[in-house]
Amino acid sequence: MAGRFAPRTARPTLPHQAAQAVRREKGPVRGGEGLARGDEAPGRGGEGQVRGDEGPVRGGEGQVRGDEGPVRGDEAPVRGGEGPVRGDEAPVRGGEGPVRGGEGPVRGGEGLSRGNEAPGRGDEGPVRGDEAPVRGDERPLTREWTPPGPLDLRLVLGPLRRGPADPTFRMAPDGTFWRATRTPEGPGTLRVAARGDGVGAQAWGPGAEWLLAGLPALLGADDDPDAFTPHHRLLAVARHRRPGLRLLRTGLVMESLIPSILEQKVTTDEAYRAWRLLVRRYGTPAPGPTAALGLHVMPDARTWAMIPSWEWHKAGVDTKRSSTIMRAVRVAPRLEEASVMELPRATARLELIPGVGPWTSAETLQRSNGAPDAVTVGDYHLPGIVGHALADNRHADDEEMLTLLTPYEGQRHRATRLILLSGRIPERRGPRMTPGNIAAL
Repeated sequence: MAGRFAPRTARPTLPHQAAQAVRREKGPVRGGEGLARGDEAPGRGGEGQVRGDEGPVRGGEGQVRGDEGPVRGDEAPVRGGEGPVRGDEAPVRGGEGPVRGGEGPVRGGEGLSRGNEAPGRGDEGPVRGDEAPVRGDERPLTREWTPPGPLDLRLVLGPLRRGPADPTFRMAPDGTFWRATRTPEGPGTLRVAARGDGVGAQAWGPGAEWLLAGLPALLGADDDPDAFTPHHRLLAVARHRRPGLRLLRTGLVMESLIPSILEQKVTTDEAYRAWRLLVRRYGTPAPGPTAALGLHVMPDARTWAMIPSWEWHKAGVDTKRSSTIMRAVRVAPRLEEASVMELPRATARLELIPGVGPWTSAETLQRSNGAPDAVTVGDYHLPGIVGHALADNRHADDEEMLTLLTPYEGQRHRATRLILLSGRIPERRGPRMTPGNIAAL
């Protein structure tokens, strides 16, 4: 008989019934207890199990079946469980230890792998060993450099720090200096420390080679302190007491231009706060072992351009300064070209941007180009300081300051640095300017 009234033994086998029969013959795969069948050593996993002949491996959400082909250990790291993997491998600690036996690192997940078989995929999928993300404990590139003369790292690198909580720069208690920056090759972290008569440097990240190649220029190798001839006793004494002063050169324009724009016509506390908030929010963590230091790399030009207006406002940056930064980042590659130009051409290039004037261009080129004659004009305090030091006139303006600095033509920035280091600053006769906070408006 055929049809619905046929005996059970005569009915055709349906596809789902055949699959059930196969599963009954092979036996169920239990999860969570990690039983290994066959001739393998038993192992415990988080949620999966390895079977003897077929070997499906269950991770957090994925599964590798034996009929789909094994995945070899030299092609993908194993996401291990919380316990050791027993087989003919060495023990593996989940997520921290290397796999001994040539199978690459093991990340802690919920899967389990057996001795010689395919690794299982955890909750994030397999990752190739050669594509593993860079860790903070990666080996740095190193370089040793001997300066041509006395070198004071604090005096040389100090102008790069934008306040005591600058997220891109740190002076550590052990005398080392940390700098996180965005190079043409990508983010990089540089650690510099004095070692006897020389300097030792370590660098991390995609920009590590670029930073080490520019280490001598950063520490003033291109500067010529002997070109300065003092014409005032005050400057002669200051130079004698600070033989390690050299003018640095970073070779990066935007790194100095953006914080200089933030410092326009506000107190230093307001400018440092804005820089700190914006870099921490929109920058990226610095490569290398910098988590404890809290170092960040400043945003790239595109990220600066995408910051919404209300975030500038919350950081205390008014529309005029934020608009100037927006205009600058749109032509960032052209502005970076100024780092290899002579001072007059570099100044003209920067001042093509509306909102960038003599004060901002000088503050930028002093750091990016190491320009010894980039004197800061338009500063609220500097003319009075120079006038008081050289002519006992604390009320000097920019014109009188430039007149007093005429004997130092070509070295006027160095002259102002020495005046500031001399300590001859006019006594304060009024309260400090009250910092503003437009974020509360």
